[in-house]
Amino acid sequence: MTGRPPHILHLHSTFATGGKERRAVALINRFGPAASHSIVSAMPQAMGARDLIAPGIAVHYPFGFPPLAGRFGVRRLQTLARAMRGFDLILTYNWGAMDACMAHALFGPMQGLAPLIHHEDGFNADEAQGLKWQRNWYRRLALARAHALVVPSNLLESIALGPWAQPSGRVHRIANGIDTARYAPARRKPRADALPGAVKQPGTKWLGTLAGLRRVKNLPRLVRAFAAMAPDWQLVIVGDGPEREAIAAEARRLGLSDRVHLPGHVGDPATAIGLFDLFALSSDSEQAPLSVIEAMAAGLAVASPAVGDVMQMVSDENAALITPAGDEAALAAALMRLGADADLRARIGAANRARAQTTFDEAAMAARYAQLYGAALGRPEFG
Repeated sequence: MTGRPPHILHLHSTFATGGKERRAVALINRFGPAASHSIVSAMPQAMGARDLIAPGIAVHYPFGFPPLAGRFGVRRLQTLARAMRGFDLILTYNWGAMDACMAHALFGPMQGLAPLIHHEDGFNADEAQGLKWQRNWYRRLALARAHALVVPSNLLESIALGPWAQPSGRVHRIANGIDTARYAPARRKPRADALPGAVKQPGTKWLGTLAGLRRVKNLPRLVRAFAAMAPDWQLVIVGDGPEREAIAAEARRLGLSDRVHLPGHVGDPATAIGLFDLFALSSDSEQAPLSVIEAMAAGLAVASPAVGDVMQMVSDENAALITPAGDEAALAAALMRLGADADLRARIGAANRARAQTTFDEAAMAARYAQLYGAALGRPEFG
């Protein structure tokens, strides 16, 4: 490997434009010519994040790579292991890539596979209300030869050390980060028609969220919680996914179709955030959501259930507006309070921005990842 950039294999559960994918792309862009990359998605049709990779970076999308998901079988895992040969570092992401971890654990030594670092960012709806013991055992076995397990939240760290039985030296908690300067209020002045299909009319205010439209995000709950806000407020849900019609149906049921907007995916989250006056989540499960950090960096107050690390992420001033998980009435009350008090929104937003700058900046995050990846590669100077 001496004299050439390392070739890194990324095995994703999906490579759509969610939080983990945008973090992975941010790191790829920061590492620049220091590495080349091959990217595989367990959902081959979900590759939207590839459009966020900076021009000129050496990125490949292997044709014919074995499916990451499928029926458990020794022959299938052997095939996966063979496909992972020839790389200098293997990075896997979330449950959708766990079979690749198992293949590495079982056949890594005999196939001469590179070190593997696994990243866990949270759970879909099937584990939002509780971990599955079968998956806990599978993770224990599959991660047995992993060089490291990276998690972004305190909650996931405790799960990794507890139910997943990972040794403390293997688990690394690295907080998510963004380029906070890009979200500065002074720099984010998008046009009122910057989002396709949603124009911000004079005199209106926007309650916004950025989310994959998946069941675990429980966005119909946000529609219901929004319903009691004053008529000058509009709800804008930015993102794509299979729950789009369920969200629209809830808006129709409540007579809110003219106030609820679903503009779809937006390539630059800062554009959407720049039009929001207040940010909200309604998820059943989160860990350390990147969208909350983006809202904080943009100087917005946040209303959200107390899922994952959200309560610890926001400023002390904002913490009182983080409501008990699953309490829809409390979320609605928080939205009404924030919606009615512009001064409160401004005070909380300023405190959130200051906290984002000091705690969640991308440079600090990238330095931690570069150190970890460099140790696995035997290149302390990596990145």
